[in-house]
Amino acid sequence: MSAYIVRPARSADIVSIRNLLQPMVEQRILLGKDLAVLYGAVQEFVVAEADGELIGCGALHVIWEDLGEVRTLLVRDDWLHHGVGRAIVERLEENARALGLTRLFCLTFEVDFFGRRGFTPIGEQVVDPDVYSQLLRSGDAGVEEFLDLAHVKPNTLGNTRMLKVLSAPDDRSRLPGSWRGIA
Repeated sequence: MSAYIVRPARSADIVSIRNLLQPMVEQRILLGKDLAVLYGAVQEFVVAEADGELIGCGALHVIWEDLGEVRTLLVRDDWLHHGVGRAIVERLEENARALGLTRLFCLTFEVDFFGRRGFTPIGEQVVDPDVYSQLLRSGDAGVEEFLDLAHVKPNTLGNTRMLKVLSAPDDRSRLPGSWRGIA
């Protein structure tokens, strides 16, 4: 395995992100996203790249003032267990801290992976009733999954809702646009 970098996604990465995502959609592990949706969310994504090819991605979606969601996290099969997923999540956490978020949510089958990163399973009441009523109006499928609404249950069967409270920013929050990892 060669070295890889984790960097902000660019619009030119979107087709490759969709191609990485497609096998997971076919296996019903992740929800599919139209290209228009992916292009509209490009600023939320970071990608892992090795030898000019995308080997993983993940997105940070802001849900509320203090709360974000780790979305669309995936690593190409041949790069699993080489620290790529961890590096992507760490970068998303840095981005969350830079935005002033103090909590991160994920909906996942990968409970052990996220558990090792400080996420813990959560119940239904994570936000106060006022925030809940505001979030009901978002129209965003991920927010609806976060709220655990009945009409999204078929999409979330078998997934675990997890939350992490973020610590204060560390020195890595001052890094430039990409940083390197060695597999």
